[in-house]
Amino acid sequence: MSTMNISLPDSLKAFVDEQVSQRGYGTSSEYVGDLIRRDRDRQRLRGLLLDGEMSAATIQADDTYFDSLRARLPATLKSDRRS
Repeated sequence: MSTMNISLPDSLKAFVDEQVSQRGYGTSSEYVGDLIRRDRDRQRLRGLLLDGEMSAATIQADDTYFDSLRARLPATLKSDRRS
């Protein structure tokens, strides 16, 4: 694992410390790592959405389409959605 040092103003350092204690992170490194992973995932999702938007439509995503997807869900997932 690599090490990265960052400098933060006191107000941001206090915020990070608060998030670590309130949200159950073990260290500030875990918190920052989680933020970076979430940002990476958002960027990937955005790229996929943009790729999808630029591609030719093959199926119309209407109520019938989503009903067919729901019908393929395992029964356990269907019961979880109702809870």
